[in-house]
Amino acid sequence: MKAEKSPAFTESELINGCVIGDRNAQRALYYRYSPKMFSVCLRYAKDYHSAEDVLQEGFIKVFRYIAKFRHEGSFEGWMRRIFINTSIEFLRKSVSMYSIVDAQDKPIDIIDENHFDDLDHQDLMHMVQSLSPGYRTIFNLYVVEGYSHKEIAKMLEINEGTSKSQLARARVILQKKILSTQRVAVESGL
Repeated sequence: MKAEKSPAFTESELINGCVIGDRNAQRALYYRYSPKMFSVCLRYAKDYHSAEDVLQEGFIKVFRYIAKFRHEGSFEGWMRRIFINTSIEFLRKSVSMYSIVDAQDKPIDIIDENHFDDLDHQDLMHMVQSLSPGYRTIFNLYVVEGYSHKEIAKMLEINEGTSKSQLARARVILQKKILSTQRVAVESGL
C-alpha cells in the first residue's frame, strides 16, 4: 500500500465530493482510509492477495453507496461495516466455511489467557490468519470487532451456540499455538 500525496480534504468534503463522483475526492478518500480498511480485510482473508481483492471490492461498494451514508455515527465505522460484510461475502464465495459443526456438547479445555500478553502483534496476527475461515471469521467478529454472538449468528446465518462454540475452539487453537511458540522459544534459549 503506497501512500500518495493528495489535496487535504475534510471528511465532509471527501464524502460530498465522492457523492458527486469527484475523482480527486475518491482518490483522497481511498488513500486516507485504505490502510485501516486493508487491515480489516487482512484479518478475514486467507492471504494478502485475497485481502487486496476484498479491499478493492469494498471501495467499489463505498463509492456506490456513499450517498446513503446518513451522517449518524462515524464515517469510518460505516466504512468498516462495509468492509467486514464484503470480507464475509468473499469468504462465502471462496470457501465452504459453513461446514461449521455445532459442537456445544463437547467439553473445551481453556488454557490460561495470560499467554497472549508476551506475544508480538505480528505473530498473533499470523496465528489468527492460520485459523480455518470459520474460526477466523468468528474470532475476528467477536474479539476484534466487538459483535455479540447474536449479531454474529445473524450475520453468518448460523445459530448463537455455533458462534459460541466456534469462538471457544478458535481460542483453544490459538492458545495451543502460543504455548507451542513459547515452548520453542524456551527450548532454543530465546
